[in-house]
Amino acid sequence: MTTDFQDNPILDSLATAIMVVDSDLQIRYLNSAAEILLDLSESRAQGQAVDQLLMESGQPLTEMLQTLEGGNPYTKRQASLTLASGQSLAVDYTVTPLKQLGSDYLLLEFQPLDRLLKISREASILSSQETSRALIRGLAHEIKNPLGGLRGAAQLLARELPDPSLKDYTDIIIAEADRLRDLVDRLLGPNKLPKHKPLNIHQVLERVISLVNAESGGRIDFVRDYDPSIPDLQGDAGKLIQAALNIVRNAMQAFDEERPEHPSICLQTRILRQFTLGERRHRLICRVRIIDNGPGIPEDLLQTIFFPMVSGRAGGSGLGLSIAQSIVNQHKGLVECSSEPGNTRFTIYLPLEPIDELS
Repeated sequence: MTTDFQDNPILDSLATAIMVVDSDLQIRYLNSAAEILLDLSESRAQGQAVDQLLMESGQPLTEMLQTLEGGNPYTKRQASLTLASGQSLAVDYTVTPLKQLGSDYLLLEFQPLDRLLKISREASILSSQETSRALIRGLAHEIKNPLGGLRGAAQLLARELPDPSLKDYTDIIIAEADRLRDLVDRLLGPNKLPKHKPLNIHQVLERVISLVNAESGGRIDFVRDYDPSIPDLQGDAGKLIQAALNIVRNAMQAFDEERPEHPSICLQTRILRQFTLGERRHRLICRVRIIDNGPGIPEDLLQTIFFPMVSGRAGGSGLGLSIAQSIVNQHKGLVECSSEPGNTRFTIYLPLEPIDELS
C-alpha cells in the first residue's frame, strides 16, 4: 500500500520522529528521524502491527482505536517503550487522527527524552572542553614565558662556569625546562589546523587496527562492523588516525592491567540522519563506535575522562583522550563515552557535510 506520506520530503526532513499507522494499526510510514530512533528501516517496518514494534505497559492499542473512532488526539508523557530489539526507550508521544486518500490514519509523533538529555549533555561537554582549552592556553602562556628565560639564563651560566663539571647542574636545568615545555605543548593538544580532504573512514580504522596489532603482537581480537554505504567525509586522515588510535590504545592498556581471557575490540560505523550534535542539527552524521570488553572505567572518572591530566591508570599521562577529543572537535564532531565492566563504548560523531558548511 502506497500513500502520499512516503513522497513527502517535509516529513522526512523533520527532526521529530514520525510514524503513520492505518486503521488496522499497521505501520505505513516512518520518517528518517523515526528510523534512527527505532533502529529500524521503513521498508522493514512496513505492514508490521504497531504493538509488535512498540510494546508499552498499559492499553496503548485500545487508546489508539478509541482515537480512530472518536477523532480525539492525545499525548502520553514519559512513556516507557520496549522496541522489538529489546531496547528500552523513554519518550513523550502524541497520537493524532487524520484522513488521507479517504482512509483513516493515525500520526504518531515521538519525542525521545533520553535524546533531549543527551543533547544537553553534549552541549555541556563542548562548553567544558572550550573552557578547559581556554584555561590551558592562558596557563601555557604564563608558564612558557618564564621557562624561556630560565633556560636562556642556564645556558649563559654554563658558559661562565670555571669548572666544567658544574655544567651537569645547568644541563639538568635546561633538560627539565625542555621537559616542562614539551608537557605544556602536549596539554595544548594539536596546534595545527587539520588539512581537510575527502577520506574513507574505514581506511582510517583499518590503519588503526594494523598499528595496534603490531604493538600488541596480535593478541587482541578486532571485530569489524562497518556500514559500507558511508560516503567519504572531509577530514585530516592523519589526525583522525591519531584520535582513534588514542582511544584504542586506551583499551589496549586497560587489557594489560586486567588481562581478560579473550580481549576484544569492536569497530562499528553507521550513518545517522537529522542528528543534533550540541546545538546544531546535521543532515548526515558518521558515527564510529569503539567497544571493548575490558574492565571498564570507574564511574567517578567518566565525567572528567576527556580533561587533560585525568587518568585512571598508574603512570598514565591523561592526555590521550583529551587530544582525541580536541582532534574530533576540530572536525566539528564530538567524542562520548559510556562504560560498565565488560563493555566500554567510545562514540565518535563526525558530520558528513562539506567542511565549509560547518564554519
